[in-house]
Amino acid sequence: MPGRSAGGAKLDLRLSPEEETRLNAAALAAHRSVTEFVLESAMQRADETLAGRTRFGLDADRWRAFLSALDAPPRDLPRLARLFQEDGPLDDGSRE
Repeated sequence: MPGRSAGGAKLDLRLSPEEETRLNAAALAAHRSVTEFVLESAMQRADETLAGRTRFGLDADRWRAFLSALDAPPRDLPRLARLFQEDGPLDDGSRE
């Protein structure tokens, strides 16, 4: 299995007898070890879960509006400009 190292982290699961039976049967049907089956399944689910946080789809009208917003000049935000001129809690008090 790609990306898997022999010295990787170990994950322990507590399973009911029914869950263990189902996983064993599914792994056998997929011609995988239980470890391979569970890891492949978990990684696929992780990718699906994270995809919504890294990718988004837009219809043509919304895509054009998104590109337009990206291409627009920045808005003047005086309060934000002032904030960047102030020392923050981790600054030493000296501005260059």
